[in-house]
Amino acid sequence: MRGAQRLARAEIVLHDALTDPALRKLAPQATWIDVGKRGFCDSTGQARINALLVRHALEGRAVVRLKGGDPSVFGRLEEELRALAEADIECEVVPGVTAAIAAAAATQRPLTRRGSGRSVALTTAMTREGDLQAGRSADTEVFYMAGRQLGALSRRLIDVGWTADTPVLVVSRAGWPDQLASDHRVATLAEAALLHSGRPTVVTVGVGATAVARAQRLKLAVSESLAATS
Repeated sequence: MRGAQRLARAEIVLHDALTDPALRKLAPQATWIDVGKRGFCDSTGQARINALLVRHALEGRAVVRLKGGDPSVFGRLEEELRALAEADIECEVVPGVTAAIAAAAATQRPLTRRGSGRSVALTTAMTREGDLQAGRSADTEVFYMAGRQLGALSRRLIDVGWTADTPVLVVSRAGWPDQLASDHRVATLAEAALLHSGRPTVVTVGVGATAVARAQRLKLAVSESLAATS
């Protein structure tokens, strides 16, 4: 609701490549400027985005910087906040839904589980230098920007201690109508490459990748029903 209210008052909207085009209906009076980028292949450099934010704000316009997902999770928020602070421009951050959370909700796979999943790590698989990184620092690891390197990621996961039969969930375009999801094991992760080719992808490894059994769902529903009536 807060995001919709800010868009309704916007005069300038600087939007990313992965924002839903339907959001334009919320700000029909605004000038929409595409500043999209994908991964580390910048079609719009960060310096230019910062400059546009500062210029339009100093001109007295109401500016919305619209991102897909959540701006604080791999959204380059730090650079933009710093640019605005240096220009003495006040701003507000409205949280969104990051791909890891959208994928967990759409597939009904909670990232944390009582008694077995107490920690979650969100990681960019690829560095700006093009190095593929993987770790095992949490019960559930979610890797962003790994869609083109699933075979290599499989090998790296085994190298850092994940067993070959560890569950893996791959979701591309999480939260969109054309979302795709597939189940794998660490050893068979490469099989997902063709299905998700060319699509923004998140890879969930470990406890949070496992499906909730039907019996567990029914038990949870009954428990919640009893709690609601007590």
